[in-house]
Amino acid sequence: MGGVEQGKSAEETKGPDPSIVVVPVPVEDTTKDGRHMAAHSSIISNSATSPSWFTPARLLVIFCVINLLNYLDRGSIASNGVNGSRKSCTESGSCTGGSGIQGEFNLNDFEDGVLSSAFMVGLLLASPIFASLAKSINPFRLIGVGLSVWTIATAGCGFSFNFWSIAIFRMLVGVGEASFISLAAPFIDDNAPPAKKTAWLGVFYMCIPTGYAVGYIYGGLVGSHLKWRWAFWVESILMLPFAILGFVMKPLQLKGFAPAGSKKSLTSVEIADPNMQDSEVSNADGSDLLAEDLVKIARISKSKGEVAEGNQFTRFAKDMKVLLVNKVYVVNVLGYISYNFVIGAYSYWGPKAGKNIYHMNDADLVFGGITVVCGILGSIGGGLVLDFITATITNAFKLLSVATFCGAIFCFSAFLFKSLIGFVVFFSMGELLVFATQAPVNYVCLHCVNPSLRPLSMAMSTVAIHVFGDVPSSPLVGVLQDHINDWRKTALTLTSILFVAAIIWFIGIFLHGADKFYEDSSDQVSETDKANTTPLL
Repeated sequence: MGGVEQGKSAEETKGPDPSIVVVPVPVEDTTKDGRHMAAHSSIISNSATSPSWFTPARLLVIFCVINLLNYLDRGSIASNGVNGSRKSCTESGSCTGGSGIQGEFNLNDFEDGVLSSAFMVGLLLASPIFASLAKSINPFRLIGVGLSVWTIATAGCGFSFNFWSIAIFRMLVGVGEASFISLAAPFIDDNAPPAKKTAWLGVFYMCIPTGYAVGYIYGGLVGSHLKWRWAFWVESILMLPFAILGFVMKPLQLKGFAPAGSKKSLTSVEIADPNMQDSEVSNADGSDLLAEDLVKIARISKSKGEVAEGNQFTRFAKDMKVLLVNKVYVVNVLGYISYNFVIGAYSYWGPKAGKNIYHMNDADLVFGGITVVCGILGSIGGGLVLDFITATITNAFKLLSVATFCGAIFCFSAFLFKSLIGFVVFFSMGELLVFATQAPVNYVCLHCVNPSLRPLSMAMSTVAIHVFGDVPSSPLVGVLQDHINDWRKTALTLTSILFVAAIIWFIGIFLHGADKFYEDSSDQVSETDKANTTPLL
């Protein structure tokens, strides 16, 4: 999807008049006079051509900034500055006041861990919904809806007054984030240069560790200079312009979702007013349509629309079955779940564990610095390496298994060191290798399914890695630490799960998965769905 094609007139490139009603017409229909209405003659679609603002690089930058803000929020709530610590008392009876969210709401470690994962409930419910809606509503507009919810919810976190209020707002943050994480990667995959697809995905997913790292630092600074509530208010203000852009920009179309006017299915007839006389209504080639024809067209459209609505759940169930019987997809996601179980707990408990094991006074800055440097280098490096060795699903599994296994060795060894220097060096090497998996694992999710299934593939992958990965890992690590009260043993136990991820991805090498990116969609959108791909506003 490049810029507007040269040679087209201004009238061809701009969107339709908002007063125009677009009515779907089956390509086999004819008028009373037997005149066949050509499938391409009357097609007008807002998303059929690339909007004037669009360049692939500009799209990547916009999505990267949004992704950075999403994960900055996750990092900031895990920082010592925002998360804080609860009140504590010594045996002598002297007590110290708590700080941040944990101190103000007097949360124990389990409740604190639940809070970090609360927004995943919203993510779980909303991700498959947004992925399914992408077949009937323009996906770009759905991103705008999600970002609006995210903006309001983060502001609400700053106004929370107890554990339950902030937990509810965190759930709504998950709802808002669901649309973006399901739909952004397919847009990037569509528009990246063919030889650099994985590298571009690496740049996009680089924002995950970078956002977490910047969030640690940002949260620490806000917590030390302002109240923790300001961290959420500032995030909301920064995201607001992108939420607005999601509605005012002319949207893009995803591969696998035929735009309105595609020759593959239907044609559309432009009418200024459904009640106009037949002499006032014309086809694109100048031929008149009778009022009776318009009534028939409207009835056909209505009946097909009702059928489409009735089959919405059936279509979703069918798509889910396709994903679940796809061995490549299932193995990839199982490895990703194990991987994310560890990374999620690292991101939340890392600063606190480092502070207790190595007595770091600036644990937020140390973990933030390691994560941002290794996240950038590892994520981009993983994408470049896969492009260099030729981006295939089999090669992606090879890179995933080797990088994760070696990274696990370095991270496990790091927590065995007594000195801070040894820990920093080995943990940095481990993080560098572990983050090299970001582009390859998502490349497999995007390319092991037909193009029309990519939003659902990304949505269910994200739901799975959170619901079975970092959602339970944060509170479970909290429970383990409460039981053994030794952060070093807790960290070693957690890190060992990375070896499980490496083994699962190693199995994927022998599945010899085929790349389905260039296959025609087996589930093209219906006539009514296509008509609904016009902007919401």
